[in-house]
Amino acid sequence: MTAYFDHHATTPCADEVVAAMAPHWQEQFGNAASRGHRLGIAARRATETARGQVAAFLGASPKEIVFTSGATESNNLAILGVARAALREGRSPHVVTVATEHKAVLDPVAALEKEGVATTVLPVDRRGLVAPEDLVAALRPSTVLVSVMAVNNEIGVLQDLDAIGAICRDHGVAFHSDGAQSGWNPIDVRTTPVDLVSLSAHKLYGPKGIGALYVRRRRPAVQLEPLQYGGGHERGLRSGTLPVPLIVGMGTACELVSAERATQVPRLTALRDGLWSRLEALGGVTRNGDPDRHAPHNLNISIDGVEAQALLLAVRDVVALSTGSACSSATLERSHVLVALGLPDQAVSSSMRMGLGRHTTDAEVQAVGDALVAKIGELRGLADLYE
Repeated sequence: MTAYFDHHATTPCADEVVAAMAPHWQEQFGNAASRGHRLGIAARRATETARGQVAAFLGASPKEIVFTSGATESNNLAILGVARAALREGRSPHVVTVATEHKAVLDPVAALEKEGVATTVLPVDRRGLVAPEDLVAALRPSTVLVSVMAVNNEIGVLQDLDAIGAICRDHGVAFHSDGAQSGWNPIDVRTTPVDLVSLSAHKLYGPKGIGALYVRRRRPAVQLEPLQYGGGHERGLRSGTLPVPLIVGMGTACELVSAERATQVPRLTALRDGLWSRLEALGGVTRNGDPDRHAPHNLNISIDGVEAQALLLAVRDVVALSTGSACSSATLERSHVLVALGLPDQAVSSSMRMGLGRHTTDAEVQAVGDALVAKIGELRGLADLYE
């Protein structure tokens, strides 16, 4: 069976999640907005229980959780919502983000720029980290939002949300973080000065098609302009019939990851580090992203003398891997994340991302390591032959 090492792209739905969702497809199929009968009331209770589970995942109040279709919608609601709320008030807003963000952040920021909103995209250093002093220098009196992701989806780098949030709070600027990849590296909104956080269930062993946006309600309260209208669901921020089974699944997934974090983080770190040691020993293999501020399940490498696509094809019967973001892979784009790190073209084209998960075993890591070592040697030999 092929080992799955692409957990940044998506994760398998946990058995506990599937079981929790099951009754809500047919038996408990009520609309959570229908309050005049038992099925509707039961659906409402189920969604509110899940809302509490998602809130606990972030240390938030349930009233601060808005359900969406996923992190992409959450990012759009946060970024467009804050900027357009400022425009509605007659202000000329400025938005700041970072070059290594997911396209679900960079694209709405670019859309705002087309609407006449001022934007700044900050660079990162070779490790993938944004410098706090660069953020301070970028802020203006008109800045209304800073968006910096918690865990990079390609290189696994953990940005310093505490430092960035403190700068934003000092300057009275709302701070949003894309937390889609932060399952094993949690964000606690009680201690981290972040005002908006995006989540996606399918990155947390939950179902696809459901996500959430944390919206701070107090000290300070965040003002958002909705993206869609019709029914006033989710306190007017996200109208539309709630997908009860998916919401229940997301709540269960958040609870599951929280419960497993203490054991999974050291286990995944050890597996990742063992795999890296084997690959590093080959020589000509470089690890991308700060090795210290790093998610436990991520390994992104560049391999001298080997095209990543050729290597992926060579090992596809052993392991499912990717060269980077699933979104970028769909359009055959080069990784903008690795380009932002200043990597040369050869390093970008020879890079691959490995994402371990809660079901990854020692035996799988051994088998994948064996296959990669063998195929890298073969491909390098072919390259030497034709030079």
